Parts: sequence; C-alpha cells; structure tokens
Amino acid sequence: MVLFMLQIKAELENVSSVRLRRDANLCISIRNPLSDYEVRDKVVFNPSELVEQDEGARQNPHHFAIKWEGQKKACMLEVLDEAAAKSALKKKKSKDVPRDVTEDDSGSWVTILAMECRGLEPYAFHPMGNEFVVTSSGGVAFEQDVDLGEGDWADYDEENDASVSLSEVEFKIEAL
Repeated sequence: MVLFMLQIKAELENVSSVRLRRDANLCISIRNPLSDYEVRDKVVFNPSELVEQDEGARQNPHHFAIKWEGQKKACMLEVLDEAAAKSALKKKKSKDVPRDVTEDDSGSWVTILAMECRGLEPYAFHPMGNEFVVTSSGGVAFEQDVDLGEGDWADYDEENDASVSLSEVEFKIEAL
C-alpha cells in the first residue's frame, strides 16, 4: 500500500478557513503503476461512502476499486480518516496530517486528504464544484457554489462588508 496526499495551495483574501467536505464527490485521475499506458481520467468517488462488499470478502473497506486489464485482484483506494492518517504518517515519519486550510496558509501547500492505495496511483485532482466550504474572516460559511475548477473563486460577505476570495488555486497529489 502506498500513501498519497492531496494538497492545495491558494492565495486567500478575507478567508479564515477552507475545508474539504467529507460528503462531496471527488474526481481524480488514476494510473496503473505497473503500466505506462493504463490510465482512467476523472473517476469519481465519495469519501463518505464505502464500496459494498460481498459477505466474507477479505478486502479492507475501501472507497474506490478498479480491476486493471489482466489482473486477478481489484486495486483499491481508501480515504483515511484523521486517526488512520496520523497512524499511517507516523510510520512514514511525517507530520503532514490532512487539515483545513487557514488564513496563515495563504500561498503554502496544505495537505487536505490522505489516501491509501493498492495497485493504483492517483495523479491529478479535478474540482467539480461544491467540494469545499469557505469561511470568511468574519465567520460566514460559503457552502454552495464554491467551484475551484477555474483556479479562482470569489464571493461577498454581506454581514461583514468584505469581499472573500481564493486565487491562484493549485492542487497536487504526492506519494509518501
């Protein structure tokens, strides 16, 4: 099993936090680590839903599975919760536990999701919209229409008379 971390970097204006929703569909591209040509672009899974398994199955609970051509066993992706991520990172001697982005993180890479993968490599994240909740510096949560797919997002916090924005948004997936 290999541990992969989804990271985000953005310039924040009047933003106190950016949180990845645990119940949102996520879209990634994956590849077969044993083959140069086998890829699946834009597969969608939900980190809050486990794949149904047959009774007596020996597989660990997982969020996504695929069977590459010619392979007998399914390859799996499991999104780690906070405790599992801490445990896995302790083994790797890393302290980069997934967390929310805060105003102090503006312009820095922040890990927002940990995935344990067997037989597949996620290599790109594709925002589809509504995966994130942005909270303004004034405490107003923007939960609808937060689409980071274009690399920028902006709205207006009427309660605090302030514009709220994320710009120069980038994502990357790294193996540990």
